[in-house]
Amino acid sequence: MDTPFSNDAQELAWQFIRNTREQVFITGKAGTGKTTFLRDLREKIDRKMVVVAPTGVAAINAGGVTMHAFFQLPFGPYIPQVRTGWGVQTDAADKNSLLANIRFTTEKRELLQQLELLVIDEVSMLRADMLDATDQVLRHFRKKPDQPFGGVQVVLIGDLFQLPPVINAVEWDILRHHYDSPFFFDALVMQEKPPIVIEFMHIYRQRDAPFIDLLQAVREAKLGQQHQLLLDQRYIGNAVPPDTLMITLTTHNARADRINQEELAKIDAATYLFEAQVKGEFSDRSFPAEKDLQLKKGAQVMFLKNDKGENRRYFNGKLATINEIKKDAIFVDLQDGLEPLEVKKEVWRNIRYAFDREKQEILEEELGTFTQYPLRLAWAITIHKSQGLTFDQSMVDAEAAFAGGQVYVALSRLRTIDGLYLSSRIPLSAITTDIRVRAFSQKMASLDQLREILTRAQLQHHQTQMVEAFDLRILISQYTTNLDAFDHRMFPGKEAARRLAATWLENTLQMEQIAMKFRQQLQQLLEDNSKGYTLLERLKAGQQYFVLEINKKLREPLLKHRDRASAEKKTKKYVADLEQMILLIDQVQNRMQAAVKVANDILENQSSCSMDRNGV
Repeated sequence: MDTPFSNDAQELAWQFIRNTREQVFITGKAGTGKTTFLRDLREKIDRKMVVVAPTGVAAINAGGVTMHAFFQLPFGPYIPQVRTGWGVQTDAADKNSLLANIRFTTEKRELLQQLELLVIDEVSMLRADMLDATDQVLRHFRKKPDQPFGGVQVVLIGDLFQLPPVINAVEWDILRHHYDSPFFFDALVMQEKPPIVIEFMHIYRQRDAPFIDLLQAVREAKLGQQHQLLLDQRYIGNAVPPDTLMITLTTHNARADRINQEELAKIDAATYLFEAQVKGEFSDRSFPAEKDLQLKKGAQVMFLKNDKGENRRYFNGKLATINEIKKDAIFVDLQDGLEPLEVKKEVWRNIRYAFDREKQEILEEELGTFTQYPLRLAWAITIHKSQGLTFDQSMVDAEAAFAGGQVYVALSRLRTIDGLYLSSRIPLSAITTDIRVRAFSQKMASLDQLREILTRAQLQHHQTQMVEAFDLRILISQYTTNLDAFDHRMFPGKEAARRLAATWLENTLQMEQIAMKFRQQLQQLLEDNSKGYTLLERLKAGQQYFVLEINKKLREPLLKHRDRASAEKKTKKYVADLEQMILLIDQVQNRMQAAVKVANDILENQSSCSMDRNGV
């Protein structure tokens, strides 16, 4: 299969995600294509996938949902152990209270059962305890308590040298007894199963070698004399920069808002108010643009979306000047020598994920929309909100930087050093890197080492795939849920149907006892590399046996019962549940068939390699 990725690191990341079950952390400097990789992954991967992020704005930008909304996580700290009356920290959740407060629908539980790939974007801002809470939710609702994330493959994307997790002193006073740091890599689940770390190295945003070297020094807080000299050369203080389109990156919201309002007030022109249209569910904390956008002719603005047209005249972060405002139209000058551009309104979607039983896919359901012109006043913006943007020139005011990575985020927004202007000198104290982040980053493997790991991980994935194909516990879970649901069902023939359900569950439990022994046999054969043909023949025999047993004791009785139930009244929901059970049986049988094919392919590949080595 062709892949859309243009360098070795991206290709390796794709192969790990597509062909293994490893947890993967994709990182890299600003401008190395992490956001583009996520977009391509969403379009190309053939997996049941969900995209989440730690914050509302990050989730909207990633085209996903917040972790708190998707997993119903607490907003306070999560303690990764069950409390036994040792404290009074009533604002902290533990495993018991976390799970007790979750109210997942039957459909949501089904989605979690079907989930194969979880992508967490902007992971630098993800707290360790929230990742452990996510792990606990997946283990519980997927009924796989012994597997990290309940067997779901997790891909984490972000740069730890950028914005860190937000945690106050009270929260950290609780969590410091359980975690070495608030960063995601110190989550207990990460210690249990460390992720494969793949660093994207090729920088697309900058081309100037001295500037790239400066950014690297700022990123790692290792400034030399030449770096300090270069920064000093960009300091202009209160002087007016030569370019009129200049955005100030500053550390605090209040300062950015004040600059924008002061500059807007200087323009002697009519003020126009454009109110966003919000439909359905859309939290104001996740608004991707101003709800009430005030503009004047001559105002400096910034685009909040990429141009989807053929000419691609603007991008997210592109600066422009309001050329003309009409009642229902805004025109901007992009200073590109072309005619003013009419700006069209954009629609941002707030989604939730749902599982489509018929298509066997995870789909996006629209909960609400936010419609507004993709513009904001742009004489100033906070460094935090600039993450992910690209500027041709900007004034950086980072003297009051208060979080690790802020200075690096600000400087790395620029394409070139010539576009950087400093209104205040950056003190060395503002350029910091957490020593724990630095220590973690030093654990990264080389590309050659990653290729070796990939080869082993692919083999392990295939072996696990063979063994788990004969795991019938997912059927037991489904049949148990079906039997329990009779307490709330009301339709003719309910008691007879309940007895049938009990029989199906008993048959499945008996088959799982045999399947468990069969899996143990497969594991022993897999450990003996010399018995490839024996393994293949055993898999074929196992597939034949279990398919026959499942068809005779589960699938065929289910089909007959479904047809009878369909003819009765008040059974629509019950018949839909029966259809889901049939689909699940088909999935299990398809996995068994796939396991045989995988074993056959591996054996043929080994034979081919052996022939090549012998010169045949």
